[in-house]
Amino acid sequence: MSITAVYPERYDAQLEEKRARMTELFSALAPPDIEVFSSEPQHYRMRAEFKIWQQDSVAHYAMFEPGAPRTPIFIEQFPIGSLRINELMMPLLNTVNASDLLRQKLFQIEFLTTLAGEALVTMIYHKALEDDWQLEAEALEKQLRCKIIGRSKKQKLVLSEDFVTETLSLRGQYFSYQQVETGFTQPNANVCEKMLNWALDCSDSIQGDLLELYCGNGNFTIPLATQFDKVLATEISSTSVKSAKVNIAANQCKNIEIARMSSEEFSQAMDKVRPFRRLKDIDLDSYNFSTIFVDPPRSGLDEHTTQISKGFDHILYISCNPDTLRENLVSICESHKIERFALFDQFPYTHHIECGVLLTRRSAES
Repeated sequence: MSITAVYPERYDAQLEEKRARMTELFSALAPPDIEVFSSEPQHYRMRAEFKIWQQDSVAHYAMFEPGAPRTPIFIEQFPIGSLRINELMMPLLNTVNASDLLRQKLFQIEFLTTLAGEALVTMIYHKALEDDWQLEAEALEKQLRCKIIGRSKKQKLVLSEDFVTETLSLRGQYFSYQQVETGFTQPNANVCEKMLNWALDCSDSIQGDLLELYCGNGNFTIPLATQFDKVLATEISSTSVKSAKVNIAANQCKNIEIARMSSEEFSQAMDKVRPFRRLKDIDLDSYNFSTIFVDPPRSGLDEHTTQISKGFDHILYISCNPDTLRENLVSICESHKIERFALFDQFPYTHHIECGVLLTRRSAES
C-alpha cells in the first residue's frame, strides 16, 4: 500500500478533478452526465497492511515511498483506515513490543475490519510459530477483542476464524458476506453499498437471466439475484468461489449457480468451442440471458470476452481502470449505447477511479 496524504478539506475538490478527468476521457463516446458517488473523507478503508520495521529492538508500523524501499516512514495513526483499525493499531503494537516472542522476526501486520467493528489481524513472521507463540497470541486476541492469525513460511495458525462477516444494507434489506483473510473484498464498504444500490437501480426494468463474470465472493451476485429469474456466475479463484457458495447459502439465494472457471474459458463454453467438465451439471441452453455483468481486473476484458458481451441486450460493467474501460467501450459502443455512467470514489486522494457503466443494445434505426 502506498502512502496516501489525507486532506479532508480538499476532498470535494479532488473528487471534482476525478469527475472532470472522466468527462474528458470518455467524451468521444457521448455518455450521459456522470453520476458521482462520494466516499467518507476519512476512515473509509476497511483493510490495511503495514510492514513492520525493527529498530533498536522496537517494532514500528512502516510504509515506504515508491523508489525508496529502505527509507521507512513510521505510522502511528492511519486516517484513511476504519475507526476499528485505528483503535487496534497502537494497543496491538504496544503489546508486541512488550513481548520478545511476539516481536522477534515479525515483518508485516494486516487488518481486515467491517462496518460493525469486527476485526481480523494477521501477523506474519520470518520464523516458525510454536505453542508458546500461540499462547501469547490467544491472550492478545482476548485483550483486543479481535481474531488473530499467525503466518510464516508454509504455516498458518488460525486462533479462532480466518474471516470476518460484513453486513451491507441495500434498499432496506441486509446482505451478509463472509470475507476471508486472503480473499479479495471491496476496501471501501460505504462506497460498496452505493455501488450495489446503483447496480440494483440499473437493473430494475430488466427481465430474464443474468450472466456474471468475475463474481468474486458474490458481492454483486447476491443482491442482483433479487432482480433476475436466474443467475449464472463464474470466478477463477477457488478461495472466492468457496466464499461465494457460503454467502449464497447464508443469504438463502435459490436462483444462483456458480462455476469455477475463467472468463476466457466460459466464453469458449458459450461459443461451444469445447465442453468443460466444470459445467457438466449446468445446462447453458436453459438460460434466457438478457444481461451480462462484468467486473474484470485492471487489464479489462480480453477481446473474445468483449465480443461475447456484445451478444447481450444489456451490459453492466464495473471497472477499476478507466483506461482499459475506455478501450473496451470503443468496441462495445459499436453495438450498444451508454445509458448510465457512474464514478465511485473507492480510493479518495489517489488517482484510482472505479466506474460503473450500463449499456443497452442499439436499435436497428440508431
